[in-house]
Amino acid sequence: MVQGMSLSTMVTCGKSRPCGSSLNWMTPFEPFKRSHITSTTGKHLVWNQCVQSLFLMGYPYVSRRGDFKAEAAWMFRGGGEQELDASVEHSESANEDILMFFFQLDLATRVQYALNMEQYDIAQQLRNKLSEVEEDIIKQQQSKRGLSSKGEAQDKGLSIIRLRSDLQSAIEKEDYALAAELRDKISKLEAESLAASAKALAHENAQYAFRLGQKVRHKIFGYTAVICGMDPVCSESSSWMENAEIKKLSRGSTQPFYQILVDVRAEPNLLVAYVAEENLLTPDKPDMGRFDHPYISFLFYGVDSAGDFIPIKQLREKYNKPRHELPTDPPNDES
Repeated sequence: MVQGMSLSTMVTCGKSRPCGSSLNWMTPFEPFKRSHITSTTGKHLVWNQCVQSLFLMGYPYVSRRGDFKAEAAWMFRGGGEQELDASVEHSESANEDILMFFFQLDLATRVQYALNMEQYDIAQQLRNKLSEVEEDIIKQQQSKRGLSSKGEAQDKGLSIIRLRSDLQSAIEKEDYALAAELRDKISKLEAESLAASAKALAHENAQYAFRLGQKVRHKIFGYTAVICGMDPVCSESSSWMENAEIKKLSRGSTQPFYQILVDVRAEPNLLVAYVAEENLLTPDKPDMGRFDHPYISFLFYGVDSAGDFIPIKQLREKYNKPRHELPTDPPNDES
């Protein structure tokens, strides 16, 4: 497991500074702009250089050939009669989600450090940047969790009420062409409102079989992984779902999907996967074995007595999940 690396090093390694080197907090802060994070070119620059450097420094069993490319194994194999492998479940959006989470934690840490050093101008600049990042993250979370769908359904409901009033007025004026047009609009809005309401309800009532930090095993590919994120339904694009053949799953795309950290000893180039609940299994007995992944130390405190990882407070707050408490053994009368 990679140890002793700050979040700042993780996020800023897209520059010439090598990943893993200790970061001088007194140097001027130059945070990434949102365009660097969200743009395809910038995102790949930051992500792939971080991953490659982390692997080459912290994992001796990963190939050190000069032509090593972390991105190469992430490309989908879909199409034709080619058999699917673990890479089809790689999710670029999940990678970006975790990267933004790292960035948020790093900025919060830098703000506190600047305040401790009485560097108030720098602290204010960092706060402004942190506010921008947090706004983007909140919008993404609301969209994924159906909160935006709930508001959308309410807005469409109001629009339907107004259109029905206009429809009644058109009928009274015997403007049947306008009335027919309004009926079509109302029918379309009713269908959209129903779909938005269903999505919001699914997010509110979601039941998960797995929890943050839990060790799981992939039912098909067999690798070990750790849960680091979850969605009530598949939040990926239609092209991703087609490539991963989600339609062939017995529960389809309407079941919970999980962001998982994959043990790099089993899949060195598949850091983060997005996997349907039906394709994950819990170990038959507590798994206390070794688990290697460069993000573990940033997302989890350590391992509990059952072999699962303990998520940091910020990660639990991100998904609004309570702290998991291990069941205690019943008292022994003899003792």
